Amino acid sequence: MAQRISKELTPHSIELDADAPYRPRLGDLVRDLAKGGQIGVVVDLPNNNSASYQLRLPGGAGDWRASSDRGTLLPVAVAITHVTPAKMGDAVYDHRAQQAALPITLHHEDGGTSESVLILTPSQVELYNMQFAQLIKRRESARGRAL
Repeated sequence: MAQRISKELTPHSIELDADAPYRPRLGDLVRDLAKGGQIGVVVDLPNNNSASYQLRLPGGAGDWRASSDRGTLLPVAVAITHVTPAKMGDAVYDHRAQQAALPITLHHEDGGTSESVLILTPSQVELYNMQFAQLIKRRESARGRAL
């Protein structure tokens, strides 16, 4: 799998523009339409010496070049394996929006992580409150049986 350092490659302040061209970065997983949809990792960017992207199969073999016009390259999302509460940040409730927000960490298949927010309606907060209360009782009950 492609390895990436999410903190360096995924700025939090990027504004998405539907008209902006996709600009692959080092380590990005891309689909090259000119190669029949072949998936590769970006291992070199266009520069003064080369007018194309260098791609490599995720397993490490089979390099090829893709045009720097980026018209044939599409991003490939790395699968999320699980989500955990973020280590930093408290849950907040926005009275005006009538929703709660919990900072979370998304763990990707390639070992990278990214930060996001879990948005909950008031009824979802109440439901999860009841479910967590049941989980705590079960844990306490199991602890009592283990002693």
